[in-house]
Amino acid sequence: MPGSTFFCCKIHISETRNKSALESIERAVELYPEAAIVNKFEDEIYNRVGYTIVSDSSSYLKNAVFEMIEAAYEAIDLDLHSGNHPRIGVVDHVCFHPLGSASLELAAMAAKSLAKDVASVLIVPTYTFGAAHREQRSLDAIRRELNYFKPDATGYQWSGGFPSGILPLEPDEGPVEAVKAKGVAVIGASKWVGYYNVPVFCNDIGMVREIAKRVSGRGGGPASVQAMALVHGDVIEVASNLLEPSEVSGDQVQVAVEQLGTEEGVRVGKGYFTDLSEEDLIQTYLKLTSS
Repeated sequence: MPGSTFFCCKIHISETRNKSALESIERAVELYPEAAIVNKFEDEIYNRVGYTIVSDSSSYLKNAVFEMIEAAYEAIDLDLHSGNHPRIGVVDHVCFHPLGSASLELAAMAAKSLAKDVASVLIVPTYTFGAAHREQRSLDAIRRELNYFKPDATGYQWSGGFPSGILPLEPDEGPVEAVKAKGVAVIGASKWVGYYNVPVFCNDIGMVREIAKRVSGRGGGPASVQAMALVHGDVIEVASNLLEPSEVSGDQVQVAVEQLGTEEGVRVGKGYFTDLSEEDLIQTYLKLTSS
């Protein structure tokens, strides 16, 4: 909607099997009626839930998100967690995005303010990335420093709490030591990012990791694509982040994975997005707040 100003925040929480925990997190948003959860993507195999919250005010959105984060830490113990998706915290990934004609600068201000509150009020080591970081550090860079991509001995699953003690990368805000039950928080701001997952029907995790690498910038693919391989039931998914979805679309990633799958002699299924489009988010928000 040209000329309209909205902001959204995507929150990825390391839990989806504990329904009472999710209910308490979702109730927290009710304190802020001008903010609304417009999308919820749950995956029990990954044991991970993604919420997208929208508001026409970045500061209002930030306050609503803080309430959700506080509720998450109260209801979830990361030390009891297991799932097929990597994680470094109960609240594993938070990112603010401008929608419509909103500015990235305001989204970044909300992210930086939230990072300070999470660190000082909830006493959680907090990292910032993207437009919220003074050097525009990437989310991927933080994750690699914190061994985000290193699974347990099986190579398929992440289990138990984030290691307690002094962190290998100094947080931007908060304590320098992590607590296993909470882990760390990573909060940032960026232009719109699309999340697109493609199933590959095989059980060779090494081969699918190579496919994921080749479709991403680190393996010679488009620089705006990040991808990793994750076991998901009977398939292995190429989970991709599209940092410039207007330049490299989900369809293009789909074609690339299919071509590489053909080379390896494996069948590739139809991929899917884990969130609504920018326009659909705004339309859903308007419907929810006008009723």
